Amino acid sequence: MTGDADFALDRKLLIRRFGRAAASCDEVAVLAREVARRMDERLDYIRIEPKRILDLGCGTGADLDALGRRFPTAQRIGADFALPMLARARGARGLLDRLRALGKPQGPSFACADAAALPLVRASVSLVWSNLMLNWLADPLPALREMHRVLEVDGMLMFSTLGPDTLRELRAALPVAQGERVHRFIDMHDLGDALVQAGFSDPVMDMEVLTLTYADLDELLRDLRLSGSANASAARPRGLSGRGGWDAARRALEAMRQEGRLPATFEVVQGHAWKAQPKTTEDGRAIVRFQPRPDRG
Repeated sequence: MTGDADFALDRKLLIRRFGRAAASCDEVAVLAREVARRMDERLDYIRIEPKRILDLGCGTGADLDALGRRFPTAQRIGADFALPMLARARGARGLLDRLRALGKPQGPSFACADAAALPLVRASVSLVWSNLMLNWLADPLPALREMHRVLEVDGMLMFSTLGPDTLRELRAALPVAQGERVHRFIDMHDLGDALVQAGFSDPVMDMEVLTLTYADLDELLRDLRLSGSANASAARPRGLSGRGGWDAARRALEAMRQEGRLPATFEVVQGHAWKAQPKTTEDGRAIVRFQPRPDRG
């Protein structure tokens, strides 16, 4: 994916937008909460007792609460590239709040960090959880390599992301002559290749389509704006498309109404993968492991 202009995103714009959205994203987080619920259900069928969990792209911290309920003894770390999100996740903790927390399980700690340069030592976490973060990366490979680095052997990555059919109705309706109006999302198979390239083993992925419905185009655009999820393509048009372009988009979307509502498709990819025992050292030398002979006596 590296260098592919079709997937190039304006990173500085993303940081500013998610920072501004910290105060409003929770009120429109229907998709993120539903995906988190489904990710949590997958853990019912996976045997893992993590000592330390990293929620990468934690936003305002909603998933950290759920992870704390499932794994009450695990240390939790929330990381996000937007500092206002972390401030929201941390909350205002005065002296009375700290006194009330005495004797209770330790709350999460937080780090403002780039997913491709995590401030954690090698093999320091048991579970990396990432809910709808990878779709904000132009190239997921550097971040996946970092996730692999900070995971301990036999640790697990559990993630969700968005696939190419996401917002297909909006993409079809908006004019493209001046540039990308909906930024592009990486295909599940390319993501699987990146997982293997990053060193993960036994990746398991599946895809499902979720549809949210809206009263009109303005309501959809409002949700995208309040969640920080508006178009961030580096090839996005810098100016307005004019009233004619928006009127045409509204007419195109009106033709897609179902039972009086405008549909918005989200292709959700979920998966997990493991960090296996390494077969080579970092300089490429093969690792040979000797097992004791069974006692024949």
